[in-house]
Amino acid sequence: MSRLGELLLRDQLISHEQLNLAQEESRKSGERIGSSLVKLGAIDEGELTQFLSKQYGVPSINLNDWEVEPELIALMPKDVAQRHRVIPVSRTGSSLIVAMADPSNILAIDDLKFLTGYNIEVVVASEIGIDEAFEKYYQPKTAELINLEALLEELENTVTVENTKDDNPGVVDLEKQAEDVPVVRLSNHILTKAIEMRASDIHIEPYEKSYRVRYRVDGVLQEMMQIPPTLKAALSSRVKIMSQLDISERRLPQDGRIKLKLAGGKEMDYRVSVMPTLFGEKICLRLLDKGNLQLDMTKLGFEQGQLDDFKGAIHKPFGMCLVTGPTGSGKTTTLYSALAELNQVTENISTAEDPVEFNLPGINQCQMHDEIGLNFSAALRCFLRQDPDVIMIGEIRDFETGEIAVKAALTGHLVLSTLHTNDAPSTVTRLLNMGIEPFLVTASLNVVEAQRLVRKICAACAEPIETPKERMQLAGISDEIIETAKCMRGRGGDCKVCGGSGYKGRIAVYEIMLMKEPLKELVLQGASAAELKTEAIRHGLKTLRMAAVSKLCEGVTTIEEVVRVTAAD
Repeated sequence: MSRLGELLLRDQLISHEQLNLAQEESRKSGERIGSSLVKLGAIDEGELTQFLSKQYGVPSINLNDWEVEPELIALMPKDVAQRHRVIPVSRTGSSLIVAMADPSNILAIDDLKFLTGYNIEVVVASEIGIDEAFEKYYQPKTAELINLEALLEELENTVTVENTKDDNPGVVDLEKQAEDVPVVRLSNHILTKAIEMRASDIHIEPYEKSYRVRYRVDGVLQEMMQIPPTLKAALSSRVKIMSQLDISERRLPQDGRIKLKLAGGKEMDYRVSVMPTLFGEKICLRLLDKGNLQLDMTKLGFEQGQLDDFKGAIHKPFGMCLVTGPTGSGKTTTLYSALAELNQVTENISTAEDPVEFNLPGINQCQMHDEIGLNFSAALRCFLRQDPDVIMIGEIRDFETGEIAVKAALTGHLVLSTLHTNDAPSTVTRLLNMGIEPFLVTASLNVVEAQRLVRKICAACAEPIETPKERMQLAGISDEIIETAKCMRGRGGDCKVCGGSGYKGRIAVYEIMLMKEPLKELVLQGASAAELKTEAIRHGLKTLRMAAVSKLCEGVTTIEEVVRVTAAD
């Protein structure tokens, strides 16, 4: 950038007098020469950006027209973005596209590559645009700070945890501090604010010099507040008291549950997990809102053909139906909706869950307790002596559970369960790797369903956009589909409905693999997951990526969500 003035002068975009004034201003203020020239009115901000774009051979963008995803901001720490004057704007495969005012800064690019693990591609943006974007995406929300300022000040003035040599305050002291009014108010604020934000999880995380609270909203973590680190012990003790956990035990993980009564008689359950870390106890709370539990299978995101296939499989008198996907992909909701579909007076339904997230009337739900020997395999053996019609097992984790589930499916029972696999075809391979014989898998398995959750575009600020053809091609989408796609995006910004994110709510995308005879033959021949997938597609399988692309073409979600959530076929 030291040569920027000379280059602008050479192209006659500024005069000698303007350059001298800008250099003097730059020396006084410490700003870059480009900012000084814009402030003095020597050159327009947009004109300067276009010049830099042409000079360095990289594209230019206007950050005001760009909505950056929260997960991209999370990739780049605040201090790094501030130091290098850079904003992440997009991600494609192993490449991260960043906006910089100085595209010649090779040291910054190398630093970003090392810190993020991505190949860095640069676009040019104005310094003013980068500064505004930094304030928008990296500065804490002013309203939140105003709401918490008085409370946190009161907390710091009234609650302190004395640091002893082993950093181990007495139990009596912790109980007293945890019951102090400010700590109670803070914990209640954290719990109720999460409901207001439609969060699915709360993370309360201690570090050496900070103590932060993050909410997972529509599948993406967002930092909501910073709490004084001196309050770590008091706040964690308060949460443990609410969860009926042992506040004196801070070396081992603990699990509990909070039931919060809200105005209007509404209740909210929180599943609590406490984990010891280097600088204190990390607390994760999962919000379980029975009022938001969707049991209508037609509203989950199934396409009509997929829904017909899945319903046909679960209405068979016996066999095994598996639901797969990573943690937080909505497997429990799909299973509960299937159970609700099957829940009739004539059916005896039993479930083994760890934990039981929602109570379903008419269904016998059993909570697992590994510490006393009540695990999935033990519960399954018990169910088989309880005259069952339908059995649901929370997860098949080992050979013993898998073997009993297969035998139950072969002896006249319908078995529903989950596995953690990447897609439907690899589920068969996983069962075989557990040690279950191929002929047992083919004889018992009715259907394998894989799923993911994609964020939905906010209906209040949705607007049509030009189809991003290059990005869609990189995602493996065919030209035929690209031509017919009607892409949308959420404007975000000042939209109060979605909080400026451009997204509100999530919808599932599904991959339904029926175990047809050609697939069974391949399994018996020892075929790989890739071979099973190819054959399943030939017989009508719609993959997760295909299902997500359908949602994109319908204007339900964005190409960024398709790439984030699903892998290319």
